[in-house]
Amino acid sequence: MTPRARDTEPPSGSVAGAPAAGAEDTVSAPVAEEGILSIPEDAMIILPVRNAVLFPSVVMPLAIGRPGSIAAALTASRGEHELGVLLQRDPTTDNPAGKDLHPIGTAAAVLRYVTTGDGSHHLIVQGLERFRVREFLPGYDFLVALVERLPVVSAKLTPALEVRMERLRELTLEALRLVPGAPQEMADALRNIDSASALADLVASTLDLPPDNKQEILETLDVGARLDRLLEVLAERLEVLRLQQEISSKTTTTLTERQREHLLREQLQTIQQELGETDSKATEIAELKGLVEQAGMPVEVREQADKELRRLERMHEASMEYSMIRGYLDWLIELPWHEPEPPQIDIAAARSILDEDHYGLDRVKRRILEYLAVRKLKHGGRGPILCFVGPPGVGKTSLGQSIARAMGVGFVRASLGGLHDEAEIRGHRRTYVGALPGMIIQSIHKTRARNCVFMLDEMDKLGSGFRGDPSSALLEVLDPEQNNTFRDNYLSLPFDLSAVTFIATANVLDAIPGPLRDRMEVIELPGYTQEEKLAIAQRFLLARQLDANGLEAGQCSISDDAIRAIIRDYTREAGCRNLERELGAVCRNVAVRIAEGHATLIAVDAQDLAEILGPPRFESELKLRTSISGVA
Repeated sequence: MTPRARDTEPPSGSVAGAPAAGAEDTVSAPVAEEGILSIPEDAMIILPVRNAVLFPSVVMPLAIGRPGSIAAALTASRGEHELGVLLQRDPTTDNPAGKDLHPIGTAAAVLRYVTTGDGSHHLIVQGLERFRVREFLPGYDFLVALVERLPVVSAKLTPALEVRMERLRELTLEALRLVPGAPQEMADALRNIDSASALADLVASTLDLPPDNKQEILETLDVGARLDRLLEVLAERLEVLRLQQEISSKTTTTLTERQREHLLREQLQTIQQELGETDSKATEIAELKGLVEQAGMPVEVREQADKELRRLERMHEASMEYSMIRGYLDWLIELPWHEPEPPQIDIAAARSILDEDHYGLDRVKRRILEYLAVRKLKHGGRGPILCFVGPPGVGKTSLGQSIARAMGVGFVRASLGGLHDEAEIRGHRRTYVGALPGMIIQSIHKTRARNCVFMLDEMDKLGSGFRGDPSSALLEVLDPEQNNTFRDNYLSLPFDLSAVTFIATANVLDAIPGPLRDRMEVIELPGYTQEEKLAIAQRFLLARQLDANGLEAGQCSISDDAIRAIIRDYTREAGCRNLERELGAVCRNVAVRIAEGHATLIAVDAQDLAEILGPPRFESELKLRTSISGVA
């Protein structure tokens, strides 16, 4: 029995149980009338099909549905006529005429005709021989044509033809091995065929080729040319099959590893559910996605955050890189990316705050009020970077706190004294274990606001070493023209520092590098006079020391002469730190006497200072120069 060919498009129903593939639509049609029509001897009933080519000696199932096709199939089945199977040129044509069909087809015997319960019709046909249409006959409900049969010319098997046949067998068997589920009967049939034409037809019906290519092979009558064409097509098909198998093998290996991991994760999830635990990673990822959406990040930052989230989803929680990416995402989420609200600056209130916190310094206060007025009128403008220069203890740091209180924003202070590593400013790259952002990003993250007051204290104490020069890293930070795209090494993303109010402090100006000094507006704070120190002590220092030592205002009083004596004889400085320290010593002496119960109210005058603070540490140079001869 001739082996059955594998169709390229399996039918929708057949005797074996699977639908027949062929080429007809499924539109229901009336059943053909009873009776057997008379067909001339040299004529043949034509069955047009879509997307299927029948070869001689090949068994094929066909599904039919058009009225003309059903009538043709019924007539051929009842009258035991041969059925001519012709391929349509255009498969979308519903009622093809003679010009819509290829001229060469295959005569077939109807082995079985089946009508299923859903009204569809199926044929099982076996190809017999090729034919060519000469003329279509009118007067039938279906296509009938006068045909010319094209029998196989029995050509002598030459050595060249035998070599082609053997090569075709080898390639076809290799292709069958690469196709999963190929029947073993097909390989046996290929080995037993000794006819070159039959071998070519069987291989052509087996190959998964477009209908037009199969029709071309069907119309190739010369056996040698047919074998050559099949060898060419089969070689191309084998390359595709080999590549598909290679890809499939690699994919299978990858899927096997992933399936194992997936199975383990499913088991872990089931165990967690039985224990009443939730999938912590899925919950964590979902929470992070929500926080990223709410963070208001710029486009570039949001793309980076989404990329890191996708990496985090594919990673195992026990991986070291998982914790690094999680920490990086936390920094991105918690940084203030939103555009800050304009500060509500009240110039009158700011003047009151400055006067309340500081005595004197009229020129410095005036410049600060000018700065605040400009910030109020021009929100988003790039104001100057102020640098307070003056001796220790004159109130440089406290001026920055007063500015923040006057603007109603947060205050952060970073001490630069002894800093010698550039990474302290710009941060470390994420390739290092334990990497963190620099102090600029860390401080802004701490205040959760981009419009804070940032004080860079002790600017003149910056150092430099083999890890870089921190003052060079500050050049970008303190430049209003470029700090809107400040890049921290850890974030590797631009961060806008233009809304931050930077204020620097220094004791001496000469120790600040020239390029850095050029970026700041220097405001000098001179030392206080004796009268200014007296007022500062009365308004600020004494009350603070009484409170620090547990005394009330009614328990201790220090006269103005005593304070002047402390300023003149015990402290000679530009600021007020030693003055406050000596006032603290006086308060502690009073606290001891009150705690012992000797008195409830103690007044300290200038003559009492020698007993409390010891002899005067400084003498009047003017008195020495004028009262003793020989002193210059």
